[in-house]
Amino acid sequence: MRYVKVAWDHDFADDPVIYLSELGDDGYETRKVQFYRDGRSEWADEIHETATVGLSEIPFPSLEEISSQPEFSAELITVDEFENAWSRSHAGS
Repeated sequence: MRYVKVAWDHDFADDPVIYLSELGDDGYETRKVQFYRDGRSEWADEIHETATVGLSEIPFPSLEEISSQPEFSAELITVDEFENAWSRSHAGS
């Protein structure tokens, strides 16, 4: 597994600003957490998706490809950072 954080710099009030993804060996997302400017978060896994958060249907692009777009910044994170965010996103569920 790999764990990735993508920050999206934008002015859209209703869109996430941080995405955390757990990626399988095949490059596909297995779990995702999205954080919004107002502090709320949403999550998805292979069983749970909503109208606003779901797993990608294509393999995750490289960090370099994502970060080459000026509004995005991508980096690897630790499993602990992902798990802490995953737990926080489920606290209100």
